[in-house]
Amino acid sequence: MIGAGIFTTSGLLLAQLHEPRLLLLLWAIGGLLALCGALSYSELGARFPKAGGEYAFLTELFSPLAGFLSGWISFFVGFTAPVAASSLAFSEYLVRAMPEGDGLEQVALIKKAIAIGIILVFTVIHYKGLESGSKVQNLLTILKVGLIVLLVGAGFAFGEGSFDHLHVQIRVADGWAGLKTMGLALMWIMWAYSGWNASTYVGSEVINPVKNIPRSLISGTLLVTLIYLLLNVLFVYAVPAGQMKGVISVGGLAANNLFGRTLDQFFSLFIAVILLSAISVLTIIGPRVYYAMAESGHFFGIAKRINRSNVPGISILLQSGLAILFILSGTFDQIITLLSFSLGIFPIMAVAGVFKIRMSGQSKMKTPWYPVPQVLFIIFSLAILVLAFLERPLESSVALGILLAGVPAYYFLRKRNVGSKNGS
Repeated sequence: MIGAGIFTTSGLLLAQLHEPRLLLLLWAIGGLLALCGALSYSELGARFPKAGGEYAFLTELFSPLAGFLSGWISFFVGFTAPVAASSLAFSEYLVRAMPEGDGLEQVALIKKAIAIGIILVFTVIHYKGLESGSKVQNLLTILKVGLIVLLVGAGFAFGEGSFDHLHVQIRVADGWAGLKTMGLALMWIMWAYSGWNASTYVGSEVINPVKNIPRSLISGTLLVTLIYLLLNVLFVYAVPAGQMKGVISVGGLAANNLFGRTLDQFFSLFIAVILLSAISVLTIIGPRVYYAMAESGHFFGIAKRINRSNVPGISILLQSGLAILFILSGTFDQIITLLSFSLGIFPIMAVAGVFKIRMSGQSKMKTPWYPVPQVLFIIFSLAILVLAFLERPLESSVALGILLAGVPAYYFLRKRNVGSKNGS
């Protein structure tokens, strides 16, 4: 869960919201919504302990078309856009860590070139079959959490900040305009929380899924919510609202204000390394999802071609090419808006599936407070999507267009597969 979102969005959010206390409130609401989703997915994961997350749930609960569309979005947005966003975030922090970073801070072209360059590096690495092992990823996770604990602890204990920053009084837009702004902000926040459902993607490999999937989903979401709230309180403590607004590398800015330029460079470089690991993992996982979809006949056959290194090379190239296209054609906030809107659709359908398994008596385990978490998640998530669409209609319409393009693609692939079977 802890990736580019928490280290990049708070400055952009404050540029929209203007109010530090409202920023913290929305991060808390985002954590509550993620917990509602985790409770709901606990029931779904226990009932359908299969790999694939929403792809498996929606196929079982509703129809193969619903499952296919969730996989379709994963290809065009779900993995490619995070690669693009994480690469741009990496470039922001890397530039900040450079000795002459201040002079390069506003040079967007340099940052985009760095982002594209790092995508190409990992494309070459993983095309040749070199993968990051689970031990390396576990170590990076420990380092990541350790860095956050160090930053938060040292920041409050020794940093030069002020809680007076919380009391900045800036007029927030009234009425409908304010609601649309908060809807967009919450959608970005939910992108930062994305990953609360990750255990369900490997459900078939989990020992005792009825017990362990809910445990991992709920405990992980609670822990990350606490970490996110502490980090955002630290950001506000360290940086006045006017200085934070619109800054992507907010973690480095906070370290600079708390400890000075040297530690700003250290923390910026460390965060860049964290983002590097996220790009690597996405480059590994995404192409294998497309490969699995193609193997089952739910994607274009070219995606399952294996190269000499025994990896899905074409899928790797396709994903990296799309990620580079995102970087060339959009800004960071445009990419995360498209990404957040796309990823917000299918969890709503999946959570609605909890009602179906409850009413049919198929639930293997029953989480507490039903149906409150499900109702809250569905209502708030729908409201967020509607408000975000009204605030950013261009990016949201692109997301819907990609989704709708999947419908004829599904029937085309199904017809082709039926023809192939008949021919054989």
